[in-house]
Amino acid sequence: MTASTQVHRRTHVKADGRKLFLYGWRPHELPLTEELEPGPAPQPHLRWHPLRGEWVGYASHRQERTFKPPAEFCPLCPVQPGGFPGEIPFADFEIAVFENRFPAFHPDAPAPPELPIPTAPAKGQCEVVVYSAAHSGTVAGLPAERRELMVRVWADRYRDLLAMPEVAFVMPFENRGEEIGVTLHHPHGQIYAFPFVPPAVAPLVEAFRKGPVLTELRDRIGGAYDIAGNDRAVAFVPPCARFPSEVWIMPRAFHPGPWTFDDADVRAFAAVLGEVVARLDGLYGKPMPYLCILYAAPRGEEAHFHFHIQIYPFLRTADRLKYLAGCEQGAGMFLVDGLPEQMAARLREVTP
Repeated sequence: MTASTQVHRRTHVKADGRKLFLYGWRPHELPLTEELEPGPAPQPHLRWHPLRGEWVGYASHRQERTFKPPAEFCPLCPVQPGGFPGEIPFADFEIAVFENRFPAFHPDAPAPPELPIPTAPAKGQCEVVVYSAAHSGTVAGLPAERRELMVRVWADRYRDLLAMPEVAFVMPFENRGEEIGVTLHHPHGQIYAFPFVPPAVAPLVEAFRKGPVLTELRDRIGGAYDIAGNDRAVAFVPPCARFPSEVWIMPRAFHPGPWTFDDADVRAFAAVLGEVVARLDGLYGKPMPYLCILYAAPRGEEAHFHFHIQIYPFLRTADRLKYLAGCEQGAGMFLVDGLPEQMAARLREVTP
């Protein structure tokens, strides 16, 4: 761990008005290189689904977003002087965050079209979090101090985005692996700031309003399902896992989000996150395709919503994907082939 815990943030306004934040343990002072040409004007909006009782987002400009470019044209790599322009017009960086060029939500979203169903402007924010200047790598392969910086970056983005009056819920996440549709291989995640609490999050809010459901679950299961942990954070396979080798990571003490972490919490949480990803990658001897979702308190729920991460792996064996088919998609009921307690035992056997 670096001797300093001060995070430096440099803000750069791109040619099309989007903001780029450069985070690091050291001040970022490199000169600007090559800027991308401005992209299409975002036109996202929401339409109400009367049968499901939820909003559906529409953003037709996303159809033209970057799709599996060669490494030399990766838009997330640092841009060398005279080189191919990308999203980060500097020759190096530690962690970069920028407003998405193809957002599903935007603070200046235009008025929606008039339709025979309710519509609304898709107010909010979409950001991309680039973990490293290196084109390849994983969260597990990052140095410990970089993972700690990542946790602090998440905390900073939560603070900024939840301060926006139109934002109700902020969700950092990572889509990993072509198997789940990833189109850029550079190690990165995203952050969506929603103008409402999404349908999948509302039941979590209700559960936490009724009581400390996550800590009560931990008390009941003890350490039987644990796969990694320290004095501040713990990772376990939930006994109700919906995905094969699903893992949850939580601070042992109550925190509504990483913005309330102290230095020890940051170090502990980052260490467990790295170990979990390493164990998942070691399970079948190759990078695990997964969704990694951060669940922190929506606006107004800070008193009882316990921050945690849920990781949904998409391999059920070394060569078989977990598909969300009729029962999962049509009924919302997940079917899992392996038992969570068996998977917890297997993950404990993996050498990270």
